[in-house]
Amino acid sequence: MVRRGLRHVLEGEPDLMVMAEAGDGAEAVELARTTPLDLAILDVSMPRMTGLQAAAILANERPELPVLMLSMHDNEQYLFEALKAGASGYVLKSGADRDLVGACRAVLRGEPFLYPTGIAALIRDFLDRARDGEAAPIDPLTPRELEVVKLVAEAHTSEQIAQLLGISRKTVERHRERVLAKLGMRDRVELTRYAIRRGLIEP
Repeated sequence: MVRRGLRHVLEGEPDLMVMAEAGDGAEAVELARTTPLDLAILDVSMPRMTGLQAAAILANERPELPVLMLSMHDNEQYLFEALKAGASGYVLKSGADRDLVGACRAVLRGEPFLYPTGIAALIRDFLDRARDGEAAPIDPLTPRELEVVKLVAEAHTSEQIAQLLGISRKTVERHRERVLAKLGMRDRVELTRYAIRRGLIEP
């Protein structure tokens, strides 16, 4: 339903055309690998692979393809994660009917786009870090570990995760044990709470 609404907004513009749609982040990455696109619009929260994870993969594999992140979260953490993943813009779903077309055009011109309170958050964070002499925090988890955390939190079994990621069950279990050790956690419940806080899954 959301994709249908977005398609309607975009295809009402003479200079924009929807080339493909994906139901989850992994499908979006595959489509971006095989479809001639000028812009990818990703939702922060998607099944199997989040928009943030998909954006990071596309930034590595197709650095020339700009990515616009769409989110229901007016939250600094998601905004910073999106920018770190290589997104060129961040649009709130609540303002998509107003901002999405302008954001697409801005990003296609090579200009960044952020919603107004997002700009304020970015400036505030920069000034706070500069004042305190802090560097940006380093993510304790690797991209692969984040993929495993997301799938564990979505209640996939080790066998299912191994199949989805193309790795062995033992490798999945090693990743999970390493993540639990890094985060000081004990079980799936704590990992699920962490995944929600990180925006890997919807609460």
